[in-house]
Amino acid sequence: MLQINLIKNNKAEVIRLLAVKNFDASDLIEKIIQLDDRRKETKKMLDEQLASSNKMAKEIGQLFKTGNAQEANLLKEQTAALKQSSKKLSEELGSIVKTLSEAVIELPNIPHPSVPEGKSEKDNEMIFEEGTVPVLENNAKPHWELAKEYDIIDFDLGSKVTGAGFPFYKGKGARFQRALINFFLNEALERGYTEIQPPLFVNEDSAYGTGQLPDKEGQMYHITEDNFYLIPTSEVPLTNIYRQVTLKEGDFPIMNAAYSSCFRREAGSYGKDVRGLNRLHQFDKVEIVQIQHPDKSYETLEVMKDYVASLLRKLELPFRIIRLCGGDLSFTSALTYDFEVYSAAQRMWLEVSSVSNFESFQANRMKLRFKAKDGKTQLAHTLNGSALALPRIVAALLENNQTFDGIKIPRVLQSYTGFELIN
Repeated sequence: MLQINLIKNNKAEVIRLLAVKNFDASDLIEKIIQLDDRRKETKKMLDEQLASSNKMAKEIGQLFKTGNAQEANLLKEQTAALKQSSKKLSEELGSIVKTLSEAVIELPNIPHPSVPEGKSEKDNEMIFEEGTVPVLENNAKPHWELAKEYDIIDFDLGSKVTGAGFPFYKGKGARFQRALINFFLNEALERGYTEIQPPLFVNEDSAYGTGQLPDKEGQMYHITEDNFYLIPTSEVPLTNIYRQVTLKEGDFPIMNAAYSSCFRREAGSYGKDVRGLNRLHQFDKVEIVQIQHPDKSYETLEVMKDYVASLLRKLELPFRIIRLCGGDLSFTSALTYDFEVYSAAQRMWLEVSSVSNFESFQANRMKLRFKAKDGKTQLAHTLNGSALALPRIVAALLENNQTFDGIKIPRVLQSYTGFELIN
C-alpha cells in the first residue's frame, strides 16, 4: 500500500510511474487527496469539540463545588449537545477513513525507474543469458511422456484422486523431487538464510498484508468455514512473521527460507503450455525472503538475483534473466527479475523464478517498521524470490538430460538422489 504522504507530495510523479504499469491513477489519486483532506478537517473539528467538552466538564465540577448549580446545569445542557455533535463527527470520521483505506488499496505499487514500459510479457527486457541450449534427437520426448515411460510422475492418478494439476511423484521421481528440495534448502542455509517451516494456511490479515488480497482472491484456495487461505507461496507466512512488528536497525538483514507446497487455482489457464508440469495447482517450492533497510534493498535484490542464477548454473541448465516491463509487473512489486530455463523437448523457455523488491508496499500494509539510529520510525523494505520452484525445473532437467540409456542426474544432485540415472 502506498503511503498517503507520498501520494500527496508527489502526485504528478506517482501518476506518471503508475502509467508505466498501464494504470491510470489520475481520478483515484484525486479522490484519495480529497478524502484525506476531509479526514484531516473532520478530525480537527472532532478534536476541538472533545477538548471543549473536557474543558466544560472541569468547569461544571468547579461550579458545583462553589454552589453555582444553576450555571452548572446550563453548561451540562451545552455539553450534552456537544457530545451528540462529537458522536456524529466520530461516525463521519470513521466512514471517511474506511472509504479512504478502500481507495488507497486500489493503487498498485509504483515501479522502479528501471522498469521498461510495455503492455505484456512480449515487452519484457532480457538482460542476461547463459548456457548452451541442448540439441536433442528428433525423437526426443517431452517430460510428460518421459514421466510415464519411467513411471516417475503419474498425472492420471492425480486426476483420479484429486483433479488435474495434482500429480503423484513415484519412486525415483519422488526421490528426485526430495533431492531438489534438500539441495535448494542447503544452498540457502550456506548463504546465511534461516530455515523456517511455515503453516500452509494463512488468515485474511496475512493474505492482505502481502497483497494477495484483494488483488489475487480468485487465484487462491479459500477454506470458507474458517476463513483461511491455502498459501500460493511461502512468501506469505514468511513475510507476515513481521506483521505489526517494530524492528531495530541492527536487526537487518533478516533472511529466511522455507520449503512448502504451494496452492494456486490458476483460473483461466489452458492450452498446450499447461501440459504436464508446466502449470499445476499444487507444487513444491523453496522461497527466500529478506526484510531489509530501505537504503540497501536494491543492492540486496541484485544479490538475490545472483544467488538464483548460481543455483541454475549448478544444475547445468541454460537460463536467461528477464526484467519485467510495467504491464507484466505484479500489483505489489516495484521491480521483478524473472528466470527462465530452456526446455529442450518442448523447445520453449519456462519461467522458474521471480525475484522481487516490494520496497515499503507490503510493509505499509503490515505495519512492519523499524526504529532508525536517529530514533525515528520508518517502514522496512521486503523482498522475496523463488529459489527455486520445482515443477518446471524438473521438466527441464528430465527433457534436457534424456539419453538412450535413461535420464542423467546433474552431478550436484547425485549425492542427494543416491543414483546417477533414472532408467
